[in-house]
Amino acid sequence: MIRKERRPGIDIDKVPSPCFVLEEKYLRDNLEILKHVSDQSGAIILCALKGYSMWSSFPLIQRYLEGATASSLNEARLCHEEMGHKAHLCCPVYFEDELDEILSISSHITFNSLNQFERFGKKALEQGLKSAIRINPEFADAPAEMYNPCTPGSRLGVTRAQFGDQLPEGVTGLHFHALCEQNADSLVKALHEVEEKWGEMLYKLEWFNVGGGHHITRIDYDIPLLIETLRNFQDKYDLQVIMEPGEAVGWQTGYLISTVEDIIEANGIKTAMLDVSFSAHMPDTIEMPYKPKVWGARGPGEAPHLYHLGGMTCLSGDYMSGYAFDQPLQIGQKLVFDDMIHYTMVKTTFFNGVKHPSIGIWRENGEFELIKNFGYQEFKAKLS
Repeated sequence: MIRKERRPGIDIDKVPSPCFVLEEKYLRDNLEILKHVSDQSGAIILCALKGYSMWSSFPLIQRYLEGATASSLNEARLCHEEMGHKAHLCCPVYFEDELDEILSISSHITFNSLNQFERFGKKALEQGLKSAIRINPEFADAPAEMYNPCTPGSRLGVTRAQFGDQLPEGVTGLHFHALCEQNADSLVKALHEVEEKWGEMLYKLEWFNVGGGHHITRIDYDIPLLIETLRNFQDKYDLQVIMEPGEAVGWQTGYLISTVEDIIEANGIKTAMLDVSFSAHMPDTIEMPYKPKVWGARGPGEAPHLYHLGGMTCLSGDYMSGYAFDQPLQIGQKLVFDDMIHYTMVKTTFFNGVKHPSIGIWRENGEFELIKNFGYQEFKAKLS
């Protein structure tokens, strides 16, 4: 499968600001890659809703993937109601008052601890769900501690020392999350750790979920190695592998369109004030942290006009520095933040009551479709 660099095909003058825009053809490209991996390896690939839950695009996703994973009752409902599939559950904790509903709309359930399985496993088994325990392989290749679920003392998953020598009765699967935007070689290392620690127990499983963090749709991802690894693991242990990438579905499929509303200069620093917020609309840029790419911008010293880009909330740190442009920015000029669909829309907030970006799709026929506007009622509904 040949993957090419992506060149945006949208006309930003036809898009309102602020707005998240999905470019439909690039979502299809990603889905075709994931379907290729699934077909060639025999693994089941699901959409992790925690990373991508733009449900207006679910009709397209349904043509390529076999469902979705949920980390909460709300995500399970979204999967069931809008995708038409029962969810694969993997929640850090389950709640007794939600259990009946969440089990009724799910097909698989992973328990984060042996305690949770002891509390709720019997009911899940009685309702016909396939059950797994989340394990901590005590291996991780995550780029930041915040995204490393396998640190010593992690609250996520059961270590080998805690697990015991037998699968709990009724458990037919194991499940881990150990990666974050990693290549196939990291999965190879993680599976090696699992085999070293869990050994003969793997032969007793029906399924094994290798979680997310697989950057399958990135242009340098080693797809042949992934396919070979999945095939070999499934054949060796006679089980079904399940993958649930989030970023691989939405990777480089769209943008956040913004507008320069003001330009402020203080102590020799120019700040372009935008109609979007890093804190409220791109929180990973602060949490990770990382510097998002902006069309036409370069690094300090690479172009003559240097700016901070300022968010519109009152948070002092709601800005990003070091964007240089060939020409001075102008009030009313649109700026485009690249790759803002996965793990971005799902994390937005209404902090400060600021205007929330709309959501739209740039269709494959070259037309823009506005899917959703947000206003006061959405802000009010979040509060009480």
